[in-house]
Amino acid sequence: MLHVTVPTRDQVSPQSQAAFDGLQKMLGFVPNLYATIAHSENGLPRYLAFQGAKTSLSNKEKEVVNLVVSEVNGCNYCLSAHTAIAKMNGFSDDDILHLRAGHSANPKINALVVLAKDITENKGRVSSENLDTFYAAGYTQGNLVDVILQVSDKTAMNYLHNLTEVPIDFPLAPALTEA
Repeated sequence: MLHVTVPTRDQVSPQSQAAFDGLQKMLGFVPNLYATIAHSENGLPRYLAFQGAKTSLSNKEKEVVNLVVSEVNGCNYCLSAHTAIAKMNGFSDDDILHLRAGHSANPKINALVVLAKDITENKGRVSSENLDTFYAAGYTQGNLVDVILQVSDKTAMNYLHNLTEVPIDFPLAPALTEA
């Protein structure tokens, strides 16, 4: 496995130092995975701009996508981070395990989680049934584009952690059992 160090503030570009300062102010720390992006001179500011861009998805809907994509991609770092964030957005421990397993009792959320899982597992080649269910739940073509962008955001971070294996600095997410 390729080992990558987690850079400190003084080891990154001035642009990334400013991003470190913003993360420190907002979160109280710089998550290791974000710091790792700063190995690229412009990577962290670029990623934060993409991640923070306006979307038609609510924070809860973004977390649904983040959790199921991270589960499919086997990223323990992102599962741990997004379990904590999902709790801040009102999801219970049971809700989170169900989302990670690819379903929800809420019909609209279920349509989203099923589609996001299908997109991730099948590299965008989803079943027409899952897409029809997504639209029938009240989602639009604009929402579909935003789901795809959210999947791409999370996939990039999943791949970065799966490759680098930087230490997880969030409470560890429980292993997924049959939810």
